[in-house]
Amino acid sequence: MMDMSLTKTHNLAVVATTLPAGISAKAVSEISASLNLILADMFALFFKTKNFHWHMTGPHFRDYHLLLDEQSAQIFAATDPIAERVRKLGGTTLRSMVHAVRLQRTADNDADDVAPRDMLAELLEDNQKLVARLREAHALCDRHEDVASASLIENWIDEAEGRAWFLAETIA
Repeated sequence: MMDMSLTKTHNLAVVATTLPAGISAKAVSEISASLNLILADMFALFFKTKNFHWHMTGPHFRDYHLLLDEQSAQIFAATDPIAERVRKLGGTTLRSMVHAVRLQRTADNDADDVAPRDMLAELLEDNQKLVARLREAHALCDRHEDVASASLIENWIDEAEGRAWFLAETIA
């Protein structure tokens, strides 16, 4: 059974929502805010990974270029399910890149010349930070008994850990 109520999520306009059974308006607000932060970080990590993919140089160019292309595609593939989960909960999600930039916690890197090893090390650290943030979001979902969001987050944790593993092994 769906619960009709008014809610305000992450400083966005008050909207009428249909809440999933067993999920409170407070849970929708908190989980939506958490997932929107994750979504902003995913977009930032996607752009940084693509940036490094485009600007890769050196004797391992082909291997690193292809690795970062694969990783950026995996990151981008997670963005739509994150946003759609927020909408399924009854929340609202990012509306523009400016909105995403305001929320992102993953630092950009606009430097003109970054050494390949430094690129990979930075992406390793970013993916490790993302794992920690995903675990925090998972704990929030657990507190609110939102098993569907928690289940999706588990897959994103596994993917980010996989990216971190490949990056760590590449620069070892």
